Amino acid sequence: MKDRIPRILIAGTGSGCGKTTVTCGLLSALRQSGMRTSAFKCGPDYIDPMFHKEVLGTDSGNLDLYLCGEETVKYLLARGGRRAEMTVTEGVMGLYDGRGFNDDRCSANHISRLTETPVVLVADVKGKSLSLAAELSGYVNFRENRIRGVILNHCSAAMYPEYAELIRRETGLPCFGYLPNVPEAEVGSRHLGLITAAEIAGIRQKMDALGKVAGECLNMDGLRALAETAPELSYEEPEILREISPGARYPVAIAKDRAFCFYYRDALELLEQMGAELIPFSPLTDSHLPTGSCGLILGGGYPELYAETLSGNKTLLKEIRTAVRGGLPTYAECGGFMYLGQSITTAEGRFPMAGAIPGNSRVTGHLVRFGYKELTARRDNLLCRRGGRIRCHEFHYSDTDDYGDGFEAVNSRGRSWETGQVSPSLYAGYPHLHLWGNPEFARSFMDAVRRTAQGEGGITWK
Repeated sequence: MKDRIPRILIAGTGSGCGKTTVTCGLLSALRQSGMRTSAFKCGPDYIDPMFHKEVLGTDSGNLDLYLCGEETVKYLLARGGRRAEMTVTEGVMGLYDGRGFNDDRCSANHISRLTETPVVLVADVKGKSLSLAAELSGYVNFRENRIRGVILNHCSAAMYPEYAELIRRETGLPCFGYLPNVPEAEVGSRHLGLITAAEIAGIRQKMDALGKVAGECLNMDGLRALAETAPELSYEEPEILREISPGARYPVAIAKDRAFCFYYRDALELLEQMGAELIPFSPLTDSHLPTGSCGLILGGGYPELYAETLSGNKTLLKEIRTAVRGGLPTYAECGGFMYLGQSITTAEGRFPMAGAIPGNSRVTGHLVRFGYKELTARRDNLLCRRGGRIRCHEFHYSDTDDYGDGFEAVNSRGRSWETGQVSPSLYAGYPHLHLWGNPEFARSFMDAVRRTAQGEGGITWK
C-alpha cells in the first residue's frame, strides 16, 4: 500500500540541543495557521508525545524500530499521518544515536532512511562560530542520511544571517530559521529530570507563545514545501488487522491521571480495534472501578510521587485487590506493577498499596535495569503461551524485592534475569511493552476479557 504523507523529521546534534522546543514550536505555529498536523516521537519515550498532545489537541504516537520492527513502524506512520496535512516526527538523542555505539540501528537516522523522510537538524549555536560549520559538516558526511536543512536554536535575529550564510557556504545546507530564547515559554524539570505536560501551569499559553515566535522566526513556507517533497510512503497492512471483525465491545478499566499516564496511543487503539471499550478512572480520586469492568489496565507513571494519596484511597485499593485475586484480566506495567504490590517506599515513608501481588517497591534515586530487552515467557500467562516473545523497554528509578519469574529478560549485552508476575489472568512487571511489537499479546488479553464478559456478563465491583 502507498499513502501520500507530507512529512519531516526534526533531529538533533544531541540531547539538549532543542529538538523538543523546536518541534513544539513548529507544531504550535502550524496549528495557529489552521493546518491539520500529526506528530510522532522516535523511540520509547512517553513524555514528548504528551507535549505534542498539548500542542496539537490530539494524541501523538511513537516510532520505535526495536520495539515494533520496520514494517510496523511504516504502517503506524502512515496510519497516523494520513489524518493530517503535515506530519512532524521528533528524533531521539543525536541523529545517529541508536541501540549501541557501533551503528545507527533504531536511530532517528534509521527511521528517516526507512520512511524516506526529510530531516531538519536542530543545532544549538551557543558558544560556537566557525565550529558550528565543522559540527554540521560532520553530521552531513558521517553516514548516509536525508539531512535537508538546519534550524538554529538559541540564535538571535541579528546573528541569524551570519550563521545561515556560514552554513550554506561551508556545508551547502539551507537554514529554515531559528529560535531565540523565549522566557515566557520555558518549562521546568524535576522528578527524574522529566516533567509531564499536565504538571505545567499554563502549558497551553506557554506553547501558544512559543508557536507565535516560531511562526515569526522559522521559514514556515520552506518547511511545508520540504514536507511535500517526501515520496509516497510504502507499507504493508499488518495481517492481524485483516483477521479482526467488528463485534461486541467489552468495558476495560484503564488508570489515567497524574500518577498513571504512560501509554502508547497506538497500542491502546489496537486494543480498541479488538473490541475494548477503554473506560478511564483515577486511582487518585475514584473510590471504585468502573461498573461492569471486564478487564483492567494499569500503565506506567509516577505512583511514587503520589504514594500517600494512592495509599489513602483504601476503598479502591481493596476493590482492586479483590478483583485481581478474583481473576479479572489485569495488565499492569512499571508504575501499575508497583501499585499492585504490597507497598511503595519513598523518602517520605512506606505507603501500603493494593497488595494484590507480592513485592515491595522502593525509590532508589538511580536507574535500575534501564534499556531495551527481549522477554520470553517461562510459562503460560495472560498475554501469551510459554515461549512467547516480545521486546520491551525499562525506565525506572525504583526497585522491588520481588520481580516475579514469569518471563526471562535478556538485554543487549546478553545478561538475563527473571521478571514479571503472571497467571492466566495477570501480567504485572516493570517492563513497558508496545503491543504492536507482538499483537498476539493484545489478542490474548482481549480473549481473556471476552471470556470474563461472556462467563459472568461483566463484573460489578461496587
